[in-house]
Amino acid sequence: MKAIGYTRSLDINEPDVLMDLEVDKPSASGRDLLVKISAIAVNPVDYKIRQRVNPEGGEPKILGWDAVGEVVDIGADVSEFSVGDRVYYAGDLTRAGSNAEFQLVDERIVGKAPKSLSDSDAAALPLTTITAYELLFDHLALKQQREKSDEVVLVVGAAGGVGSIMLQLLKALTGATVIATASRESSKKWVQELGADHVVDHSKPLAEQIKALEIGEVTHVASLNNTHQYIDTYVEVMKPKGKLALIDDPESLDVAKLKQKSLSLHWEFMFTRSMFETDDMAEQSRLLSHVAALIDEGKVKTTVGKHLGKIDASNLIQAHRILEEGSAIGKLVLEGF
Repeated sequence: MKAIGYTRSLDINEPDVLMDLEVDKPSASGRDLLVKISAIAVNPVDYKIRQRVNPEGGEPKILGWDAVGEVVDIGADVSEFSVGDRVYYAGDLTRAGSNAEFQLVDERIVGKAPKSLSDSDAAALPLTTITAYELLFDHLALKQQREKSDEVVLVVGAAGGVGSIMLQLLKALTGATVIATASRESSKKWVQELGADHVVDHSKPLAEQIKALEIGEVTHVASLNNTHQYIDTYVEVMKPKGKLALIDDPESLDVAKLKQKSLSLHWEFMFTRSMFETDDMAEQSRLLSHVAALIDEGKVKTTVGKHLGKIDASNLIQAHRILEEGSAIGKLVLEGF
């Protein structure tokens, strides 16, 4: 089968940083589904793994953690899916990724794809949807309700992939007031369209902008990037006993600053459930199905920013380069081989 991978960790501008390959087609067993890939999306985790992880034993490493496709075979222990099902998922960081014609994935982290979306539009969603959903409802413990609440949520880095779905989930499933950060006019417009009640400019001091809104103290923070830069601001604007959740990887973080206000700190990593086969691993399947229903009801939309063409090494290199530059708004998708 066709696949795109790498055999050495290289700079994006080096030859063979990603290569078109022919590899063996896998077979399904146990709780695995064998999925014929139709479309994929590319995330920062792709280039971070490429930069940091050298393949072992000379075997190529296949990246990719966002996919839509058709189930073409199932393992003997599969109970929730059948051959022919159209599915979407983010996959497992410890296994071969979705930059290939066929992929094995455990059924417990797979959802039925939204019926109302094309393959490429649906491919934009799984990884960011799982990340946003787990952060909001598992870690920040926000209430799912239709009525207006007294919760005030600050989303920092709101125009990116995770932020783009998070804003929609907040508006569809909670009664919280939502503050989003954005600096460019295009990104400000984007986050407003996705449901932000207020937009503040992260290129300027945040605390005074938030206080000027006169909507009360921030009860929850979703810190999606540069947490180390904003930690003092969070402490200043947050309500005592508030909750802070992050997804980035600060080299250092002085958590003692959170003590005086009894602020709680949470880390979201959507691969934890699959990496450790946690008891609640199937919650990812459930939440993907929940969000698919919201999409088909018209309450949530895709977060595609740009369609880069077919799935091949050249187009994937372009996607990695865009993400490394930090210039993407929404998700980058590719479709077909």
